[in-house]
Amino acid sequence: MQAAPTAPEASPGPVRVLVVDDNAGFRESLVSLLATGDLAVVAEAENGQEALELIDRVEADVVLMDVRMPVVDGIEATRRLKRRRPDLGIVALTGNEDHAAVRDMLVAGASCYVLKDSDADDILTAIQQAARGRGVISPRITPTLIEELAEALDRERRRTLELEAAQEALVERAARRQELVARLGHELRTPVTVILGMAQTLERGTVPEEERPRLLERLVARAADLARLVERLEVAVAAGLEEHVDLAALAREVAAASPRVRVVAPGDPAPVSCSPGAARRVLEELVDNALRFSEPPAPILVLIEETPGWIEVRVVDRGQGIAPEARDRIFEPLEQEEELNRRRHQGAGLGLTLARTAARAMDGDVVLEASGPGGSTFLWRIPRRPPPAQDEERAAASRRAG
Repeated sequence: MQAAPTAPEASPGPVRVLVVDDNAGFRESLVSLLATGDLAVVAEAENGQEALELIDRVEADVVLMDVRMPVVDGIEATRRLKRRRPDLGIVALTGNEDHAAVRDMLVAGASCYVLKDSDADDILTAIQQAARGRGVISPRITPTLIEELAEALDRERRRTLELEAAQEALVERAARRQELVARLGHELRTPVTVILGMAQTLERGTVPEEERPRLLERLVARAADLARLVERLEVAVAAGLEEHVDLAALAREVAAASPRVRVVAPGDPAPVSCSPGAARRVLEELVDNALRFSEPPAPILVLIEETPGWIEVRVVDRGQGIAPEARDRIFEPLEQEEELNRRRHQGAGLGLTLARTAARAMDGDVVLEASGPGGSTFLWRIPRRPPPAQDEERAAASRRAG
C-alpha cells in the first residue's frame, strides 16, 4: 500500500481517487490511466480493510473498488465506507460479468460498475460520473442486470403484497376480537342486572315468605345460566390458542351426549390447527341448535369432509326450516327465528352468534348453507394450516422415543 499526496481541496480541481485492487500490476496500470484524465490518485490499497483504514487519512471523492479481494472484499468495504461517508462515490470494478456481484455492489452503495477490460474512456467516465453523484453501468452487463433487477423488484412487490394481505388479516382478526369483547359486555349486562335486582328484592325483605323459595330458585337458575354463558364466552375469546385438533374425534365426543346425533367423516380427514376449546364450542352450539329445532326422534347428521384448503363440517337437521327473511337475523345476538310471544324453544338466542364468532376468530366462518321444509344445513369451514411448531416438535419427539 502506498499513499500519494493529497490533492488540494480548492474547487474546481481534479477528482481525488482512492484505488483499491489486490493485483499490484493492474493497480499500477490504473494509476497510470487515471493520470491521463483530470483525476488525482490520493492513495492505493490492496484490499478493503486497507481502504477502510486509509479513508479517514486521505481526502477522496471517489473509490475505484475491486470486487473480489482477500481480507475484506469490495462489497463489504463498500457497505462500510458508505455508512461512514454517504457522499463518497464508489466505482465497482471486476474482471468478469458477475451479475450477482453487480447487484450486491449496487445494494451496498456503489453508484457505478465497469469491467476491468472496458475501454479506458469508460473507466474515466464512470469515475467522473460517480464524483457528480451519478451512476454508470457497463453496457455489456446492463441488459441482463436490468432483467435481474426487474425480477428482484417483482419478487419484492409480491412479498409486499403478501405482507399487506397478512396485515389486513391481522387487522380483521383484531376487529373480530374487538366485536366479541363488545358483545361480552352487552350479553353479560342483562343477566347480571336481573340477578342483582332479585337479590336486592330479597335483601329488602318485601317479598312474602311463601314467595321467597320460588324467587331464590329463580335466582339460582339465573346465576347458573350466567355461569354457563361466561364459560361459553371464555372459550370464544380463547379462539387464537391453536393446537393440532382431530375434528372427527371431537365431533364424536360432542355427539355422544345425544343418541340422535350421528357423525360421518369419510376418509378420516386430517387434523387441523385451531383452538380445541373454540372448535368444541362451534360444534356444541351447532348441534344444540339442530336438536332444539328438530323434533325427536329426528336424527342430526354431522358430516366432516376435506376440500382443497379447507375442512368442511356440516350439521344437518330435520326441522321446519328457516324463513328467507330470518336467515341473516338468526346470527345476531339474542335472536331466534320464532317471535317472542310464540316461542316454543327455550334459549338466549346466542348459540349461533357464538358459533360464528368463534369460527371467524379462527379464520373460518359459519353460514346457513341450505334450509327448507325438510330441514336446515349449517356449514362450518376451517382453513387447513400447517400444525403449530410445538405440535411438530412433540410429534418428532414421539417418533424419536418410538
